[in-house]
Amino acid sequence: MVGPFLGLYLTTTRGLSLGEAGVVMAVLGAGTFAGQLAGGALADRIGRRATLTSATVGSGAAMLALGHARTLPALVAAALVLGVLLDMYRPASQAMVADLISPADRPRAFGLLFWAVNLGWAFAMVLGGTLARQGFLWLFWIDALTCATFGVLVWRAVPETRRRTAGGARGGFGRVLRDRVMVAFVLITGVFAFVLTQCMTTLPLAMKEEGLGPQAYGIAIAANGVLVVVVQPLAGAWLSRRDHSLVLVAGFALAGVGNGLTAPASSLPAFVGAILVWTAGEIIAAAVLQAVVADLAPADLRGRYSGMYGLAWSAGFLLAPLGGTRLLEAGGPPALWLTCMALALVSAAGQLALAPAIRRRRALTLATLFSSK
Repeated sequence: MVGPFLGLYLTTTRGLSLGEAGVVMAVLGAGTFAGQLAGGALADRIGRRATLTSATVGSGAAMLALGHARTLPALVAAALVLGVLLDMYRPASQAMVADLISPADRPRAFGLLFWAVNLGWAFAMVLGGTLARQGFLWLFWIDALTCATFGVLVWRAVPETRRRTAGGARGGFGRVLRDRVMVAFVLITGVFAFVLTQCMTTLPLAMKEEGLGPQAYGIAIAANGVLVVVVQPLAGAWLSRRDHSLVLVAGFALAGVGNGLTAPASSLPAFVGAILVWTAGEIIAAAVLQAVVADLAPADLRGRYSGMYGLAWSAGFLLAPLGGTRLLEAGGPPALWLTCMALALVSAAGQLALAPAIRRRRALTLATLFSSK
């Protein structure tokens, strides 16, 4: 609950300016850079299970520290620690799916994980918007408890999936950086992430300028989760059988159109309508995004490849509040949302150019798998 409402919390409860709130949220995003890299390395070194547990239990403690911080330096420090811990679990989670599931079934498996997250998201946004009216501290405590509970459940119920190899993971992140297809894919995804994460950073601030408060934002953004919960199970299997790169191109472009439609929105129904359009693009792209990463990654570096992919989202989360709030201050909602539309279309064009290389790598991965059997 905290992430999407953090901008409102900082500007209303803590009295920060838009610029100061943007700095705190950007520091949180900067922390996720280190968290993604650390999570990827730890998932390959000490295992998926230990990384998942330590990251989520630690996130709960850091969440409370941020909620009880009062001064700007304390808020910045707590946001940095939370950012590091908050995203450490992601590479381990993604590597665990790749460990367990064959390439042909990975899109459906990642889609199921995406669906489960959004089921919680839809509920959390409505509840969060309501609880925020009683006091934002409720959001921090609930998030802290759910994070810690998740970590304990993983430790007690989820077995380790990492397969030990002779010599371990050789080359580390250097091998990932030498993979030009992977690096290009991360950069393209980073542009898309900047656009998509505006919904958790500047969208509530843009709605506030139109006289719509936390509860209205909670209802509007819950439409995102509801559409994912309803549509993703129906569309995910069909999308996973299509060419992955073309699916991504369509998703990126549709998300851009949705952001363009947000520019003239001034009422709750108008915001909900725009959100539904870019959510459709998100659903399409999410059907194959992580499967592409799993196809590109060698078995001994799945954690690090997932961590590198996570950097795209960390970059989006870091730059979204900085760039989004500046655009909002300088040109209002039209400048913000039309810029986001243009960036989404750029990412679609980049993905189209990268498509042949991704197809070749997927074919090689499948051929290697079948020859090993």
